[in-house]
Amino acid sequence: MAGKALNRIKVVLAEQQKTNLWLAYKLDMSPNTVSKKKNKTKQPTVETLFRIAGTLGVDVRELLVSTK
Repeated sequence: MAGKALNRIKVVLAEQQKTNLWLAYKLDMSPNTVSKKKNKTKQPTVETLFRIAGTLGVDVRELLVSTK
């Protein structure tokens, strides 16, 4: 699945006008780690997706690309 969009973190951050730096601070992660997850270089774990969803105040399903 290399190169295939599996998450929508970048889209949701843009919709909420939030930055990688803001999310990294809120999650206590390095900005580089957040950037890799946002740009799909490294997919986040399910646990991390739930943390990101909680921080952004969205349902975790909004961070995933639908298979239908």
